[in-house]
Amino acid sequence: MKSSKIPLLNLISDSLDLSPTSIFETMGLSFPLIILIVRFLVSLMMFHLILAASSSDVYPLCHDDERFVLLQFKESFIINQSASKDASAYPKVLSWKPDQISDCCKWDGVECNKDTGHVIALDLSSSCLKGFLNSNSSLFRLAHLQNLNLADNDFNSSPVPTSFRQLSRLTELNLSYSIFSGQIPSEILELSKLVFMDLSYNPLFKLQKSGLRSLVEFHAFYCNFSGEIPSSLGNLTNLIVLRLQSNRLHGSIPQSISRLVNLEVIYLHDNDLSGTVEFELFLRLRNLLRLQLSGNDISLLTKPSTNSTFPKFWILSIADCDLGEFPEFLRNQDQLELLDLVETKFVAKFQNGWGTYLEIDSNMLQGSLPIPPPSIASFSVSNNRLTGEIPHLICNLSLITNLDLSSNNLGGLLPQCLGNLSYSLSLDLHGNNFHGSIPRICGETNNLLIIDFSQNHLQGRLEAVNLGNNQIHDIFPSWLGNLPELRILILRSNKLYGAIGSSDSNFDFPKLHILPSEHFLNWKAMQIVDAASLKYVEERQTSVTFAGYTLNHTYSYSMTMINKGIETVYERVPNFLIVIDLSSNRFEGEIPEVVGNLKRLNLLNLSSNFLTGPIPFALANLTGLEALDLSQNKLSGGIPLQLTELTFLSYFNVSHNHLTGPIPHGKQFDTFDNSSFSENPELCGSPFHNSEFSFEFGWKVVAMGYGCGFVCGAVSGQMISKKLKQVHPLSLKTYGETVTTWK
Repeated sequence: MKSSKIPLLNLISDSLDLSPTSIFETMGLSFPLIILIVRFLVSLMMFHLILAASSSDVYPLCHDDERFVLLQFKESFIINQSASKDASAYPKVLSWKPDQISDCCKWDGVECNKDTGHVIALDLSSSCLKGFLNSNSSLFRLAHLQNLNLADNDFNSSPVPTSFRQLSRLTELNLSYSIFSGQIPSEILELSKLVFMDLSYNPLFKLQKSGLRSLVEFHAFYCNFSGEIPSSLGNLTNLIVLRLQSNRLHGSIPQSISRLVNLEVIYLHDNDLSGTVEFELFLRLRNLLRLQLSGNDISLLTKPSTNSTFPKFWILSIADCDLGEFPEFLRNQDQLELLDLVETKFVAKFQNGWGTYLEIDSNMLQGSLPIPPPSIASFSVSNNRLTGEIPHLICNLSLITNLDLSSNNLGGLLPQCLGNLSYSLSLDLHGNNFHGSIPRICGETNNLLIIDFSQNHLQGRLEAVNLGNNQIHDIFPSWLGNLPELRILILRSNKLYGAIGSSDSNFDFPKLHILPSEHFLNWKAMQIVDAASLKYVEERQTSVTFAGYTLNHTYSYSMTMINKGIETVYERVPNFLIVIDLSSNRFEGEIPEVVGNLKRLNLLNLSSNFLTGPIPFALANLTGLEALDLSQNKLSGGIPLQLTELTFLSYFNVSHNHLTGPIPHGKQFDTFDNSSFSENPELCGSPFHNSEFSFEFGWKVVAMGYGCGFVCGAVSGQMISKKLKQVHPLSLKTYGETVTTWK
């Protein structure tokens, strides 16, 4: 066998001044055995090297006193799933075990220093904790804590503990959405290392003078803050994000804000700020990207000095601020993603090339409608003075979710390609001068939730959802059976005609609650009284992300009713309110008996049609009916005595028909005056009419309505409106259309 030197053997031989052969001879070992021994020694040496290397990654266990402190903190609260609103919330402290071998550094929400084992971070956000957090809590004995997140729990309106000052190493503190109350203690201002603080969504009362000079982000929106913005905020020169929106702050914006030269985000919208603000105040903030001042009572002076250089905004929301004239600096804002100029009271021609979210409602914009860039997500220019037609290029807006051109002077034909806006959720063209046919917009390729073409001069076959006050000449559209999610449909004041019959649709309108469909027999949602329905028509939401920011759009429905001349606004449509309004069309034939199956019905309006035959006895089955209008038809026969059993009925009108026989007496019918029965020559008798009784009864009904939280009493009118509510961070916007008037 050919021998060769082995490094370890060489090392041994060199140290002993012996050759490898002499070592073998001295030890009396054979060469193969020596090879095995050497291999064993090498393996043993490598094992020790690996063990030594891995020992450097072994972290120390947490300190016993800190484990005990955490367990004490856990025991001071109960676990309640309702204490946290986040859908992914779970009780992190359930992993905290009291046994001695449990390393608290491995518990959920706990982070320790890798060298010392001290607890340095505690993230108990959305942990379903419920109870009081007192100043003597064991939490404040975690002296090495640097990061504390208690967001989205329920601390039962505890005052913010003064003992936070004991956590002198804190750099981040998040108490948002945690139901603290009272004042912000001045002791928090002693946390000199704090760079991030979030107090949002807590009912706190006053914004303290701040000395937290290290603060980089300060979030305190929806805190119910009152008073003025402290001028001492100008001392926080490291601030990058300042969010004080949606409070009750009043007074002027302090000049000291111009010293916050590192600011990138400043949100002051939806407060009670007032006075005149020179926009030049923000010119020194060269890093400013997002500015929101909307929802205040501010007058903005936007004429800077000739040497002024404006920051390049991504988000600029100055809705409701009085501008007086068009801000010239906007012409050079080529990086805008969102521009909100609603009700800023300026006159100008439209400017192209602005933003992903563009809202310029309620100004005096003139000229033709320009087409925004294809990347735009929301385009709203309602209540202006725009003229001309809608260019066909508008159909290239493939990402748009909201398109509102309502209340302008636009005219011409509607582009048939509007139905191709597949991402659109809201399409509002009401209050213009459009004519011609209605495009098909309810196909399978789009996601439309809100449609309003009302108050135009449209004709042709029905192809949309909200088409009140037009000239549609057609039978009732059976294709509506293909809209199983339909809840609200407006068709009043058109030229619909024909008999009201049964449907050939495979769907039964399971969710239709407000306004007409034709197929009474199939309206399951109107037939069964379900306690689970005593809530509101659900909101629809979509999200748009731009400029590194997520904007949530929430679409909901609201309604205004006239109750014996008293207008009542419902910000959301109650799910329990069931209405059929087929008024002011040309329907003929008899009222179907099956309408009596709709036992959840609250209002029924079939007025101003060509209906014939008797009033069905089955209407007496509508025990929840509050208003019944059958006026302006050709009905004949008598008024069924059974209708006197409708104890909630507070509005009744059968005038201008061919009814005969006596007018029923008793119960609700004793409250109706002569106008309810007029222009029926063959009716005899007089309704019992006592104005004092009627007035008293009406107010009792209204009182019951307020007392129980439901819609009870005389309903004499209705308005359907749509509300686009930008939940975060933008301002609120509403728009609507009057649906019907109960005469």
